[in-house]
Amino acid sequence: MSESLHVLYEDNHCLAVNKPAGLLTQGVPPGIPTLEALAKAYLKERYHKPGNVYLGIPHRLDRPVSGAVLFARNTKAAQRLAEQFQKRQVDKVYWALIKGTIRPREDTWTDAIVKLKEQARAEIVAPDIPGARHAELQYRLLGEVNELSWLEIRPLTGRMHQIRAQFSSRGHPILGDEAYGSDQLFSPGRAPRERAIALHARSLRFLHPIRYEPVALEAPVPKTWLDLAPLLSDQLPFGP
Repeated sequence: MSESLHVLYEDNHCLAVNKPAGLLTQGVPPGIPTLEALAKAYLKERYHKPGNVYLGIPHRLDRPVSGAVLFARNTKAAQRLAEQFQKRQVDKVYWALIKGTIRPREDTWTDAIVKLKEQARAEIVAPDIPGARHAELQYRLLGEVNELSWLEIRPLTGRMHQIRAQFSSRGHPILGDEAYGSDQLFSPGRAPRERAIALHARSLRFLHPIRYEPVALEAPVPKTWLDLAPLLSDQLPFGP
């Protein structure tokens, strides 16, 4: 089981893993392949647990997104980590590939965003639209190669599909993100629901829920990024 789960950090209170794109973080009903199920199976096997395995989920990644996901291994850790995420005390950094160039090379974007009814999508709207919520992020251009821009993104709010919607609204959809206007596949050959987009949760920085020490995690980028940006291999640490 450990071969199918890339563990980034583990102790008695926390488990952090590198989620592959195309896999749900959590799913209902039981039986659907999810990162949660893989993590529980890993802990059950590693520690020879006879009964159910507890796993708190203080945050999630969208199905087509890869990268660092943090779980809690007991209820006290779950409560404290959830509070950190809710209060925006966790520093989250994403990497993304978009087609073409983006200017300026770094900026802060502030928008109003709303979840579309009965759809798994969000949309940037006027601030006075009912249900609209504040969405803010910062980005920085890290490099340009093969007509692609490689970005570092810090979401300052935690809205549904925030990064995807904010970039799409400015004509820069994440590569492979068909739901938000990308005309290029990032993981050809996969079934539509299993396709990846070029958005990766690169790092998490948080306070340990018991010891209150700073913890910094970094998730290697999937090798699939090399298919479209082979020159990045000299600049990026790639994972499975």
